Amino acid sequence: MPTATPTVTTLSTKGQVILPAAVRRRHQWNPGTKLIVEETPDGVLLKAARLFPATTPDQVFGSLPYQGEPKTLEDMQQGTLAEARRRSARGRY
Repeated sequence: MPTATPTVTTLSTKGQVILPAAVRRRHQWNPGTKLIVEETPDGVLLKAARLFPATTPDQVFGSLPYQGEPKTLEDMQQGTLAEARRRSARGRY
């Protein structure tokens, strides 16, 4: 990401810093966005916090166990098509 022209802001008595609107828009930081504050040799780095903790496949596989024969790709496609038809008939699309 290209570096923008430096902007000066002020630290409030409560320790709050106002980030310029252009920076917030560029990073899509809306009110309530959680930010990670990281000290670096060059200063302070702000990064958006992850909404969910990072996971590995081993941590999530089997979280919704299925009891029965595995479904084939064709079975899944037919099920999806049947649901789309059902919703379409009810006027949901």
